[in-house]
Amino acid sequence: MLQRKLGLFQSTVLNMIDMVGIGPFITLPIIIGYIGGMYIYAWIAGAFLSFVDAMIWSELGAAYPLAGGSFNFLSEAYGKLKAGKLMSFLYVWQTIIQAPLVAASAAIGFATYFLYLVPEMSIWQQKCISGTVIIIVTFLLYRKIENIGKIGVLLWIGVLATLIWIITGGITHGNIFLSVKEMPHYFSINLLLSYSFGQACVKSIYSYLGYYNVCHLGAEIRNPKKNIPRSMFISIAGIMLLYLLMNLSVTSVIPWEEIKSWQDGGINNFVVSIFIERLYGKTAAAVATIMILWVAIASLFAVLLGYSRVPYAAAVNGSFFKFFAKLHPTKNFPYISLLVLSLLAFVFSLLFRMGEVISAILAMRIIVQFIGQAVGVVLLRNRNGKEKLSYKMPLYPLPVILVIIMWLFIFYATGMAIIKTFLVVVGSGLIVYFTKAQFNKEWPFKKNVNLNQL
Repeated sequence: MLQRKLGLFQSTVLNMIDMVGIGPFITLPIIIGYIGGMYIYAWIAGAFLSFVDAMIWSELGAAYPLAGGSFNFLSEAYGKLKAGKLMSFLYVWQTIIQAPLVAASAAIGFATYFLYLVPEMSIWQQKCISGTVIIIVTFLLYRKIENIGKIGVLLWIGVLATLIWIITGGITHGNIFLSVKEMPHYFSINLLLSYSFGQACVKSIYSYLGYYNVCHLGAEIRNPKKNIPRSMFISIAGIMLLYLLMNLSVTSVIPWEEIKSWQDGGINNFVVSIFIERLYGKTAAAVATIMILWVAIASLFAVLLGYSRVPYAAAVNGSFFKFFAKLHPTKNFPYISLLVLSLLAFVFSLLFRMGEVISAILAMRIIVQFIGQAVGVVLLRNRNGKEKLSYKMPLYPLPVILVIIMWLFIFYATGMAIIKTFLVVVGSGLIVYFTKAQFNKEWPFKKNVNLNQL
């Protein structure tokens, strides 16, 4: 049985290292390439969506603090013996695909930034590096949860030191306040409503993903009714501040116009390394690059930790394949689930490119997980009322409406090719579920359901 060993500090640290992976370092120039001087607005939009969506996660996470996060939320909202079985199964099914994609994106980003240190590497050498990183992180996770919490704190120290160095460099050597003053001059309502802005937001939101990681660890969080919501809001506020300062610092030394020209020409993916190089020289840039690689490993660590609990929770519940329910006999963690996700992440890191992975990650989650949970909150409130909720989102139902509208816009912005991939994944999940349900006589094939059990 999983044990509640993680306090507010450790759970917030794990959340934040999940959020600050290789994402902001890779997506910073991509976002500028899409929308130029309006880049900062994409980061603000990503933070806003994260804050609003965290209200839904907080209400659900505080009410159902169990391992598996969304699996439990969807099951409860849509009925444990009814459509909840389908929704929770589809969530776990897409998690088996998108969680390894998230891990693969961190590994691919690691290999991309490693090119700054060894620029003559071939493609297959880069793939070897990304695969090796996943193996190393899996080894680090192969231990008890209390030891993992300590490793997480150590990794977070490296993450924080990296971001502070970048921000301090921009403040002391650049003109960060000029960048702030110039922001209104680049604002355009037409660009704000454009497909290009949507694509930029896909990349910025990818860099915020992970604010809900604490919900996947719900069964291992102390005082979860308070610590789960607190952990999410603290994480988002802290990361938003760090991201905005990092962007302004970098563009105060390297003008956004120059970064955009690099993106248009398909060169210089190591913007932060070049930023440090211009300030302190080649040696310092090499050190900064190593620290960015540390950040990538920290994020990969948190991703595989949180998501390994999802298939486990579903299997324990009897809603997914039974072999995922096994805990390690001495270290007490879901090792089968971890190994399966790690294996798929290893394969994906060898097969895909960074841009493809980022869009696919979001598309896989939006309909079943994010929008499914938003609707689920409404269903739960209508069924159970709000009196017993330990956390109640403010201004209900406005956050639900906003979340659904914003996520639909982001889903559209991922592009038709990615949307088709999502439909294939969901379609295959539906086939597997209904085949399994008919064989086991589960919903919708089960007769005479006891409504008191829902």
